[in-house]
Amino acid sequence: MVHLAGVADEAPLDTLLRGSVLVAHHVLEASGRAGVRRVVLASSNRLTGCYPISETVSPDAPPRPDGLYGVSKVAVEALGRLYADKFGLEVVCVRIGSLEHEPFESRHLATWLSPRDCQGFFLDALTSPQAGFSVMYAVSANPRRFWSLAGGYEPVDAADGLAEDFFREDGPQGGDYASPEYTLRHLM
Repeated sequence: MVHLAGVADEAPLDTLLRGSVLVAHHVLEASGRAGVRRVVLASSNRLTGCYPISETVSPDAPPRPDGLYGVSKVAVEALGRLYADKFGLEVVCVRIGSLEHEPFESRHLATWLSPRDCQGFFLDALTSPQAGFSVMYAVSANPRRFWSLAGGYEPVDAADGLAEDFFREDGPQGGDYASPEYTLRHLM
Protein backbone atom coordinates (compact mmCIF):
# COMPACT_ATOMS: atom_id res chain seq x y z
CA MET A 1 0.00 0.00 0.00
CA VAL A 2 1.36 3.42 -0.96
CA HIS A 3 -0.34 6.33 0.80
CA LEU A 4 0.19 9.67 -0.95
CA ALA A 5 -3.01 11.52 -0.01
CA GLY A 6 -3.19 14.45 2.36
CA VAL A 7 -2.77 18.20 2.60
CA ALA A 8 0.33 19.02 0.55
CA ASP A 9 1.46 22.35 2.01
CA GLU A 10 1.24 24.72 4.95
CA ALA A 11 -2.32 25.10 6.25
CA PRO A 12 -4.12 25.73 9.53
CA LEU A 13 -3.33 22.99 12.05
CA ASP A 14 -6.90 21.67 12.23
CA THR A 15 -6.89 21.24 8.43
CA LEU A 16 -3.58 19.35 8.59
CA LEU A 17 -4.80 17.14 11.43
CA ARG A 18 -8.01 16.21 9.59
CA GLY A 19 -6.58 16.08 6.08
CA SER A 20 -3.24 14.38 6.76
CA VAL A 21 -2.82 12.91 10.24
CA LEU A 22 -6.29 11.35 10.57
CA VAL A 23 -6.21 10.16 6.96
CA ALA A 24 -2.87 8.41 7.61
CA HIS A 25 -4.35 6.85 10.76
CA HIS A 26 -7.28 5.48 8.76
CA VAL A 27 -4.96 4.09 6.06
CA LEU A 28 -2.76 2.37 8.65
CA GLU A 29 -5.77 1.01 10.54
CA ALA A 30 -7.50 -0.28 7.40
CA SER A 31 -4.24 -1.78 6.10
CA GLY A 32 -3.65 -3.64 9.35
CA ARG A 33 -7.19 -4.98 9.43
CA ALA A 34 -6.99 -6.07 5.77
CA GLY A 35 -3.74 -7.96 6.31
CA VAL A 36 -1.59 -5.62 4.24
CA ARG A 37 2.05 -6.38 5.05
CA ARG A 38 3.69 -3.04 4.17
CA VAL A 39 2.52 0.56 4.04
CA VAL A 40 4.62 3.28 2.41
CA LEU A 41 3.75 6.71 3.79
CA ALA A 42 4.53 9.96 1.99
CA SER A 43 6.41 12.17 4.40
CA SER A 44 8.37 15.33 3.71
CA ASN A 45 11.74 17.01 3.93
CA ARG A 46 9.84 19.79 5.70
CA LEU A 47 9.97 17.62 8.83
CA THR A 48 13.64 18.69 9.15
CA GLY A 49 13.50 22.09 7.43
CA CYS A 50 14.94 24.09 10.35
CA TYR A 51 18.34 22.37 10.23
CA PRO A 52 21.02 24.69 8.81
CA ILE A 53 22.09 24.26 5.19
CA SER A 54 25.59 23.35 6.40
CA GLU A 55 24.37 20.20 8.21
CA THR A 56 23.73 16.83 6.56
CA VAL A 57 20.65 15.29 8.16
CA SER A 58 20.21 11.52 8.51
CA PRO A 59 16.79 9.83 8.59
CA ASP A 60 17.20 9.18 12.34
CA ALA A 61 17.95 12.83 13.26
CA PRO A 62 15.40 14.49 15.57
CA PRO A 63 12.63 16.40 13.78
CA ARG A 64 13.05 20.15 13.34
CA PRO A 65 9.95 21.03 11.34
CA ASP A 66 9.85 24.31 9.44
CA GLY A 67 6.12 24.87 9.92
CA LEU A 68 2.79 23.30 10.77
CA TYR A 69 2.97 21.10 7.67
CA GLY A 70 6.25 19.67 8.96
CA VAL A 71 4.64 19.13 12.37
CA SER A 72 1.84 17.14 10.70
CA LYS A 73 4.46 14.90 9.05
CA VAL A 74 6.10 14.31 12.45
CA ALA A 75 2.69 13.06 13.63
CA VAL A 76 2.21 10.88 10.53
CA GLU A 77 5.62 9.25 11.03
CA ALA A 78 4.85 8.70 14.73
CA LEU A 79 1.65 6.90 13.74
CA GLY A 80 3.67 4.75 11.34
CA ARG A 81 6.09 3.90 14.14
CA LEU A 82 3.18 3.01 16.44
CA TYR A 83 1.62 0.63 13.91
CA ALA A 84 5.00 -0.99 13.23
CA ASP A 85 5.97 -1.40 16.89
CA LYS A 86 2.59 -2.31 18.32
CA PHE A 87 0.87 -4.17 15.49
CA GLY A 88 3.74 -5.56 13.39
CA LEU A 89 2.98 -3.60 10.22
CA GLU A 90 5.98 -2.85 8.00
CA VAL A 91 6.01 0.93 7.54
CA VAL A 92 8.36 2.93 5.33
CA CYS A 93 8.17 6.73 5.53
CA VAL A 94 9.54 8.44 2.42
CA ARG A 95 10.59 12.04 3.09
CA ILE A 96 10.05 13.48 -0.33
CA GLY A 97 12.37 16.22 -1.57
CA SER A 98 11.24 18.92 -4.00
CA LEU A 99 9.46 16.85 -6.64
CA GLU A 100 9.49 18.94 -9.82
CA HIS A 101 10.13 18.26 -13.50
CA GLU A 102 13.12 20.63 -13.29
CA PRO A 103 14.69 22.66 -10.47
CA PHE A 104 13.69 26.34 -10.46
CA GLU A 105 14.99 27.83 -7.19
CA SER A 106 18.05 27.84 -4.92
CA ARG A 107 16.82 25.10 -2.58
CA HIS A 108 16.42 22.71 -5.48
CA LEU A 109 20.20 22.42 -5.90
CA ALA A 110 20.02 20.37 -2.70
CA THR A 111 16.40 19.17 -2.53
CA TRP A 112 15.31 18.46 -6.11
CA LEU A 113 13.73 15.06 -6.76
CA SER A 114 13.21 14.13 -10.40
CA PRO A 115 10.10 12.17 -11.38
CA ARG A 116 12.34 9.24 -12.43
CA ASP A 117 14.13 9.17 -9.07
CA CYS A 118 10.82 9.51 -7.21
CA GLN A 119 9.58 6.39 -8.95
CA GLY A 120 12.80 4.57 -8.03
CA PHE A 121 12.59 5.51 -4.36
CA PHE A 122 8.96 4.41 -4.03
CA LEU A 123 9.63 1.13 -5.82
CA ASP A 124 12.53 0.52 -3.42
CA ALA A 125 10.31 1.38 -0.43
CA LEU A 126 7.73 -1.15 -1.62
CA THR A 127 10.06 -4.01 -2.48
CA SER A 128 13.28 -3.88 -0.46
CA PRO A 129 13.62 -6.45 2.32
CA GLN A 130 12.96 -4.91 5.71
CA ALA A 131 10.91 -5.37 8.81
CA GLY A 132 9.36 -2.91 11.20
CA PHE A 133 9.70 0.83 10.69
CA SER A 134 12.09 2.81 8.52
CA VAL A 135 12.56 6.29 7.12
CA MET A 136 14.31 7.37 3.93
CA TYR A 137 14.86 10.65 2.16
CA ALA A 138 13.92 10.71 -1.52
CA VAL A 139 16.18 13.19 -3.30
CA SER A 140 18.03 13.10 -6.60
CA ALA A 141 21.83 12.79 -6.81
CA ASN A 142 22.39 16.47 -6.05
CA PRO A 143 25.97 17.06 -4.81
CA ARG A 144 24.66 19.75 -2.44
CA ARG A 145 21.87 17.64 -0.94
CA PHE A 146 21.10 18.17 2.74
CA TRP A 147 20.16 14.59 3.57
CA SER A 148 21.92 11.25 3.77
CA LEU A 149 20.37 8.43 1.82
CA ALA A 150 19.10 5.15 3.26
CA GLY A 151 17.62 2.20 1.44
CA GLY A 152 18.79 0.52 -1.72
CA TYR A 153 17.89 3.01 -4.44
CA GLU A 154 20.72 5.09 -5.95
CA PRO A 155 19.35 8.26 -7.58
CA VAL A 156 20.47 9.01 -11.13
CA ASP A 157 19.42 12.60 -11.87
CA ALA A 158 21.02 15.76 -10.42
CA ALA A 159 20.08 19.44 -10.22
CA ASP A 160 23.63 20.75 -10.76
CA GLY A 161 23.94 22.31 -14.17
CA LEU A 162 20.19 22.90 -14.31
CA ALA A 163 19.94 25.66 -11.68
CA GLU A 164 23.46 26.84 -10.72
CA ASP A 165 22.44 30.51 -10.72
CA PHE A 166 20.09 29.96 -7.78
CA PHE A 167 22.55 28.67 -5.15
CA ARG A 168 22.42 30.18 -1.65
CA GLU A 169 25.17 29.47 0.92
CA ASP A 170 23.38 29.89 4.27
CA GLY A 171 20.04 29.79 6.06
CA PRO A 172 17.68 26.99 7.01
CA GLN A 173 17.22 23.95 4.78
CA GLY A 174 13.53 24.81 4.49
CA GLY A 175 14.37 28.10 2.75
CA ASP A 176 11.37 30.42 2.70
CA TYR A 177 9.22 27.67 4.23
CA ALA A 178 11.15 28.19 7.49
CA SER A 179 10.36 31.92 7.67
CA PRO A 180 7.89 32.98 10.38
CA GLU A 181 5.70 34.69 7.77
CA TYR A 182 5.10 31.41 5.96
CA THR A 183 3.42 29.89 9.03
CA LEU A 184 1.99 32.97 10.76
CA ARG A 185 -0.78 33.41 8.21
CA HIS A 186 -2.15 30.02 9.30
CA LEU A 187 -2.04 30.68 13.04
CA MET A 188 -4.55 33.51 13.30
